[in-house]
Amino acid sequence: MPEPGKKPVSAFSKKPRSAEVAAGSPAVFEAETERSGVKVRWQRGGSDISASDKYGLAAEGTRHTLTVRDVGPADQGSYAVIAGSSKVKFDLKVIEAEKAETVPGPASVPAPAPAPAEAPGAPGEALASATEEKGGSSSPEGSSSAAPDGSGAPDDPIGLFVMRPQDGEVTAGGSITFSARVAGASLLKPPTVKWFKGKWVDLSSKAGQHLQLHSSYDRTSKVYLFELHITDAQPTSAGGYRCEVSTKDKFDSCNFNLTVHEAVGPGDLDLRSAFRRTSLAGSGRRISDSHEDAGTLDFSSLLKKRDSRLEAPAEEDVWEILRQASPSEYERIAFQHGVTDLRGMLKRLKGMKRDEKKSTAFQKKLEPAYQVSKGHKIRLTVELADPDADVKWLKNGQEIQMSGRYIFESVGAKRTLTISQCSLADDAAYQCVVGGEKCSTELFVKEPPVLITRPLEDQLVMVGQRVEFECEVSEEGAQVKWLKDGVELTREETFKYRFKKDGQRHHLIINEATLEDAGHYALRTSGGQALAELIVQEKKLEVYQSIADLTVGAKDQAVFKCEVSDENVRGVWLKNGKELVPDSRIKVSHIGRVHKLTIDDVTPADEADYSFVPEGFACNLSAKLHFMEVKIDFVPRQEPPKIHLDCPGRKPDTIVVVAGNKLRLDVPISGDPAPTVIWQKTITQKNKVPAGPAPDASGDAAASDEWVFDKKLLCETEGRVRVETTKDRSIFTVEGAEKEDEGVYVVTVKNPVGEDQVNLTVKVIDVPDAPAAPKISNVGEDSCTVQWEPPAYDGGQPVLGYILERKKKKSYRWMRLNFDLLRELSHEARRMIEGVVYEMRVYAVNAIGMSRPSPASQPFMPIGPPSEPTHLAVEDVTDTTVSLKWRPPERAGAGGLDGYSVEYCREDCSEWVTALQGLTEHTAVLVKDLPTGARLQFRVRAHNMAGPGAPVTTQEPVTVQEILQRPRLQLPRHLRQTIQRKVGEPVNLLIPFQGKPRPQVTWTKEGQPLAGEEVSIRNSPTDTILFIRAAHRAHSGTYQVMLRIENMEDKATLVLQIVDKPSPPQDIRVAEAWGFNVALEWKPPQDYGNTEIWGYTVQKADTKTMEWFTVLEHYRRTHCVVSELIIGNGYYFRVFSHNMVGPSDKAATTKEPVFIPRPGITYEPPSYKALDFSEAPSFTRPLVNRSVIAGYNATLCCAVRGSPKPKISWFKNGLDLGKDARFRMFSKQGVLTLEIRKPCPFDGGIYVCRAINLQGEAQCECRLEVRGGWGDMGGSRRGNTRVPRPPSPLQCLSDLAGSLAMARCNRMPMAHGPGTWKDAGQATFLLLSVCAQVCILGWGWGGSIHRAVPLR
Repeated sequence: MPEPGKKPVSAFSKKPRSAEVAAGSPAVFEAETERSGVKVRWQRGGSDISASDKYGLAAEGTRHTLTVRDVGPADQGSYAVIAGSSKVKFDLKVIEAEKAETVPGPASVPAPAPAPAEAPGAPGEALASATEEKGGSSSPEGSSSAAPDGSGAPDDPIGLFVMRPQDGEVTAGGSITFSARVAGASLLKPPTVKWFKGKWVDLSSKAGQHLQLHSSYDRTSKVYLFELHITDAQPTSAGGYRCEVSTKDKFDSCNFNLTVHEAVGPGDLDLRSAFRRTSLAGSGRRISDSHEDAGTLDFSSLLKKRDSRLEAPAEEDVWEILRQASPSEYERIAFQHGVTDLRGMLKRLKGMKRDEKKSTAFQKKLEPAYQVSKGHKIRLTVELADPDADVKWLKNGQEIQMSGRYIFESVGAKRTLTISQCSLADDAAYQCVVGGEKCSTELFVKEPPVLITRPLEDQLVMVGQRVEFECEVSEEGAQVKWLKDGVELTREETFKYRFKKDGQRHHLIINEATLEDAGHYALRTSGGQALAELIVQEKKLEVYQSIADLTVGAKDQAVFKCEVSDENVRGVWLKNGKELVPDSRIKVSHIGRVHKLTIDDVTPADEADYSFVPEGFACNLSAKLHFMEVKIDFVPRQEPPKIHLDCPGRKPDTIVVVAGNKLRLDVPISGDPAPTVIWQKTITQKNKVPAGPAPDASGDAAASDEWVFDKKLLCETEGRVRVETTKDRSIFTVEGAEKEDEGVYVVTVKNPVGEDQVNLTVKVIDVPDAPAAPKISNVGEDSCTVQWEPPAYDGGQPVLGYILERKKKKSYRWMRLNFDLLRELSHEARRMIEGVVYEMRVYAVNAIGMSRPSPASQPFMPIGPPSEPTHLAVEDVTDTTVSLKWRPPERAGAGGLDGYSVEYCREDCSEWVTALQGLTEHTAVLVKDLPTGARLQFRVRAHNMAGPGAPVTTQEPVTVQEILQRPRLQLPRHLRQTIQRKVGEPVNLLIPFQGKPRPQVTWTKEGQPLAGEEVSIRNSPTDTILFIRAAHRAHSGTYQVMLRIENMEDKATLVLQIVDKPSPPQDIRVAEAWGFNVALEWKPPQDYGNTEIWGYTVQKADTKTMEWFTVLEHYRRTHCVVSELIIGNGYYFRVFSHNMVGPSDKAATTKEPVFIPRPGITYEPPSYKALDFSEAPSFTRPLVNRSVIAGYNATLCCAVRGSPKPKISWFKNGLDLGKDARFRMFSKQGVLTLEIRKPCPFDGGIYVCRAINLQGEAQCECRLEVRGGWGDMGGSRRGNTRVPRPPSPLQCLSDLAGSLAMARCNRMPMAHGPGTWKDAGQATFLLLSVCAQVCILGWGWGGSIHRAVPLR
């Protein structure tokens, strides 16, 4: 069975070619196969060619030759050569002798008559040239040799074309048709045909007005016709084309050229056509089989002399067209302008800057694309130039309405579309539209990979049975693909395959399996693949028990019974070749594998030949029914008893019964008077008391080698074992025979006249016992050897063979490995999947049937040995050790590697010595205790569960001897400069070095050896490390490291600088203060932190808040001026010092605050005389008439003064409003407010505010008018927004005056004197005048000073 997913490979390494041969000359065709010994057949017209006087067949190794002698016109036609499943067609064309001399070969010499067809310059090429020179014929009629040159044939060995498309020529503006004919007699489905231009342009996507594809089918000749029709041909249509035809398991392709001729005039010369490369050159010889360069520009013609007076017209700028076009149009434009290098075109376009118009509606547009995982949330955000602009969101051109999944957000100028719980339906193009401008993006919803939770299981079925593969995936409703041998099963094949989805389960159903359905089936998802094998076997019916001949007497019952291997097989019972019809006396039954024919009350007419014919199998089971007549003779009344058995010599044959079947021994007897019948079973045991001969028994019975020591009397008339006796016969019946029923039964009949005795031997046979669990050995990459022992009991019949089954460990389905019985006790199982754990079991089979299965074997995993390790190299050599390293093997096997083994041997010896005990998991090893000076070869093997793999050996022997190498320090570049570390940080300086033997390393600081536990030195064979866990200032200094080997040494110096934060500046003072400025001075810090000072930070703090603010940062000087201080405040100042570590922990702070005085102003508080402020209530701002809109809260405001504080009451039309919940009353600092919640027209009327105290009372009133909505307001509507008519100047003045009076009362307490109120009134009057002018101007401007009121 071919491996899944692999395409058939041709059996020919060299194929015969079509040829032209002169009449009377021999024609020789040669073919070479991939391997020798392959049977090759030659055919002509579908019939095999045999060796004769006309045809000569020769085979030498892989080379096979067909010679056609004395070629004549009758020999012209189509030939073929077949090897295995590969078939190659070729043609023989016979020409006259005179014409053969005029056909030039490649070297311009006449073609020799006996030239091989595959030789260079063969007549086959001349035929191709002649065919191409004809031109203009796009679909010539003729034989199938449309492409004599076999170079264009595909790798697939079997051709599909009956007629291939031919090269064609056409004038610009004309039309041309290319035709391809495909044989359809052997195809179950129409073939798939694709037309291409060049390598990659699929013409099915370009079909339109000027390019049409047609197909038809001729039922008479069973040939498919496919046509490519090109109308209004242009110069860009010229070039190489390809036609590909494919079926389920075959593939073929053909290349052809189109040449477009243009009429060149002096006025419309196209310079490009002069440089366009065509597929024909010289005398019609092909330039390239693939014709990839056809239609491209060839500037080699520039080297020729041309007329300088002709000028080419200006060409279109292709790059400008591409730059302005969308990416989806690139392929079409490239095809029209003959651009073949798409990769270079895209690279050049990427480098060209594309001018984009600046958007007037968007400040920030959507990204070109967004990606989100399925089930997650995505936000699409744009930023508008106009925050008040209206926005629409579109999905695939349709407006999106707000819902639970689509949420619109508006924050300032940002507009956001939020899509929650994204699904595959949200994968679309989105647009944001503002006015007439829009920006677009694409949303890609990424689906999580679909995993396989329960894989497919291997199946073994018979032809015609139903097959169902079931696989479970991680996601419900996931998209999956079913494949057979790597080829996808599509919906077009639903007549054979049926696909079913049930939640997360996917089913592939084959209703009636055929042998062609065998193979590897796979279910592929986005996250994995499940693979299973289907084995289809032909139906074989095994007969476990055939029907036997019967002899019965009158009125007895005859039962024919047989047992076959298949429970579902039906059959027909025949009597003398005619079908037997059941009735009340004749009954036919089918229970499981047993078929039974029962005939009650047998009559002489029932004596015949009976047969059972299973349906669907060429099998016939026959037996004969004998009718035993009862003859009545006159006998005397006294007759000794007699047992009538049809057994000559009184020694009956052994009666064999299958275990579980019914045993019926019908013994005819006679005697007068009626004898008494006694049944006894003889219990025997070997090597015991010899069994004496029974009375009246023959001498043969006494010659038995068994010894009898007991007899069991059988007299039960009911139960499993019973005896029934009538006048003329005795019947012994055993229901469901068992092994214990086996033995010798003695039948004794007695009467007063005498007695008779017969011994009947009964043997019970059964299926064998189950064998022991098989043992697995020699496990390979896809095979293993299974061994087992015979069963302990063979069932009384010899074991005919064994049946082997296997299953995957986690599966419950056992698959049979053989249908022909295995005679041996071992079997090599193949076609297993590497890395999968399997179990085996075995059945024993005898003539009765198949035993129970054996226990399963120990689980095992087919796995092949690993490949050899790679890049084995010697890393280091000393006097007694060798250090090796390597890389893991390319193929480790499904179970992974167990480790590596290392061996070595001497150069002049072939015995390999194990270098390590056991296996090592590392890819580097140090081999120790080697003899000094020895030349050794080393090899390394990889081991896995299957055993060791191939070894890899060092290329040259290794001499075990250390080489002296001078010490050398390899100081890294960053350690050659001053090394700076902060206090508390770790210091880890690693310096690699070289030197052999291992050099001695010495560290010193300032010329002194290193001391103390804080500095540690760690040395290895290749480097040395200086490590300080927490650095201090004392660790700063110059360090020196020295390597020494004998009298050779090398040194390196390192400068380590440990830096810390600086101390704060010193002696900060205020040098001078004037106006809003203060001059500060200080001294540098005492401790710089072992590094330079980068600058100072100056801060100030107000004495009221004591919050520090930075005034100067990174200031380099030690004096500064702080300006812009506030008069009347006091300030503290502090200064931090900075270096590379950071600011100092503390700051230098001024001790005393610096006050900024107010110059030349001294405040003298005024003196007041005591006054009595008691007064009656009076309204300083009365109520004003209001007109409000219904539904909006309204307020009435007034201001009152009085001492003591007056009591306030509100009335509407004379009714007290104190207890009405719709009205709220506020009083704050003399400002009285009445709030009316959502007034309606009924709330209009006269409102009175009354104030009462001990000095008197006062009241004011106003009229409130409530208008009923937009109809009263007037104004205009703008979209969804109602713009009200602007208020009149009087109304604006009234509203503003009320607001200002209320604000004035809030700011000025009632305890102020009259003078203060007077000043405030003047200020109020001025403000009211200004507001009145503003309102009048606003009214005159058409009400531009107003705001839009949204509709509710």
